[in-house]
Amino acid sequence: MVTKIETTHAPQALGPYSQAIDTGNMLFLSGQIGIDPSSGDLPESFEEQAKNVMNNIKAILEKAGSGFDKVVKSTIFLTDLANFAKINEIYGACFPDIKPARSCIQVAALPRGGKVEIELIAVK
Repeated sequence: MVTKIETTHAPQALGPYSQAIDTGNMLFLSGQIGIDPSSGDLPESFEEQAKNVMNNIKAILEKAGSGFDKVVKSTIFLTDLANFAKINEIYGACFPDIKPARSCIQVAALPRGGKVEIELIAVK
């Protein structure tokens, strides 16, 4: 059975996709950018965007009954690899024990002018 996961504690989808899909034992989270779900604003600074991304991911994982400790794979998209060390610091703080498998890719652009987007796969 496939179930749509949706929470108001993370930004609503900007297109025809779900925040996450639960397949029963696996969660597939769509890419999250640094939008503040309460205001709908995208902060200017990379650090604030990255913190919002991780908070949005946390809210979706919690809604699905999972958490950062159950993430098995993530993909990070950056518009500037010069922010690699900063994202490692902010992202890494969410995974104090087992770090998931990960890819990090520089891209030309992200929705709404975002500087970072992260998608991931987790177990329940």
